[in-house]
Amino acid sequence: MDPGGLPVPIVLNSRTAEQPNARTLLLEEGGIFMYPADLKYTKEHEWIRVEGGKGRVGITHHAQSALGDVVFVELPKVGRRLKQMETFGVVESVKAVSDLYCPASGEVVEANTTLEGKPELVNQDCYGTGWMILVKVADPKELNKLMDAKAYEAYLAAEGGH
Repeated sequence: MDPGGLPVPIVLNSRTAEQPNARTLLLEEGGIFMYPADLKYTKEHEWIRVEGGKGRVGITHHAQSALGDVVFVELPKVGRRLKQMETFGVVESVKAVSDLYCPASGEVVEANTTLEGKPELVNQDCYGTGWMILVKVADPKELNKLMDAKAYEAYLAAEGGH
């Protein structure tokens, strides 16, 4: 708490070497997890951050928390073309194996190969070093079909998560 009695946000992650322009601040306020406002979200719990026509994709805090300890991540090869909500890989945890869905159509221009040897980064920093793929977005209008942070939080509340 600050001197005025208001909760002080806790910064869990800020800029990372892989994302020098990232505005990734995860805040916990009054026990409610706040999702980054600069991202768009899917009902399948993926996120996308678009900058300069490219979208960095990963799974949400909710998803990684529900999965538990991530032990393996399978990602696509660079050059693969994906349609919006097409499966692009798999994440395996001690609890489950889940498909990964691409929030926007486009070509994979980078895959986070660091996850091959350190899949735990998905749990440790899902909005930073735990990102999965970078896609050249083919149709920016598709992003309008995704949820903003406020809508995603409402979706989770309705589904019984937070």
